[in-house]
Amino acid sequence: MITDHNSYKGCRAWDHMRRKGEFEGFTVLRGVEYDTKDAGHILVVMPDNLYLPILNIRGMTLKRLLKIVHRFGGILGPAHPFGVRSSSAMYFKKMNMDLIERFDFIETFNTCESETSNELALQLAEKYGLPTFAGSDAHEEQYVGMAETVIHAEISCNNDLIHAVKAGCPLYAGGTVREVTVKAKRKEHWTGVWGFKLYNRGLAKLISPYRKYHHMKLPFRS
Repeated sequence: MITDHNSYKGCRAWDHMRRKGEFEGFTVLRGVEYDTKDAGHILVVMPDNLYLPILNIRGMTLKRLLKIVHRFGGILGPAHPFGVRSSSAMYFKKMNMDLIERFDFIETFNTCESETSNELALQLAEKYGLPTFAGSDAHEEQYVGMAETVIHAEISCNNDLIHAVKAGCPLYAGGTVREVTVKAKRKEHWTGVWGFKLYNRGLAKLISPYRKYHHMKLPFRS
């Protein structure tokens, strides 16, 4: 699955590549890792061939994102909920705990995060009875495929995955935790945390008119 930040570019690249014979029978699912205003990074999976432009524009509140994704038949859940403080749901003061029950899954294994972070995420999923996902959070080629989500169902497209999650098919999330890098340590330092928050909120504010425009074009208003 490809889940780029606020972008379907990687997914669209695959849409062009998959027509080549060498990729016959190879499945790639399409998702987005969305940067919310008040709950960090949220993984979103929409039905096949549905690319909502508004998911390319960071800065929506979690409540609005939940309504839009579910309205169009998609599923969503927090990435690394106890991970980097600048972008993880459980470290946002405005995170509404009632909204956790509206998630469809929780990423409980992330190769970038510590064993403690992943264990807390697993405990959260168990508390709310939610399915568990895993993510390599690659960002760099050498880290692709270090996590796995095992699903006891045949998955050949987004619709299959959405159906499996909603039907309660058994899932297992696991993989290999990466070594702690200098870059990761910088993200956890207070300068990294507040620097990213200022960047994310500032950029979200700057492009808010563009986001509102695409929100108004949806067949409903949240």
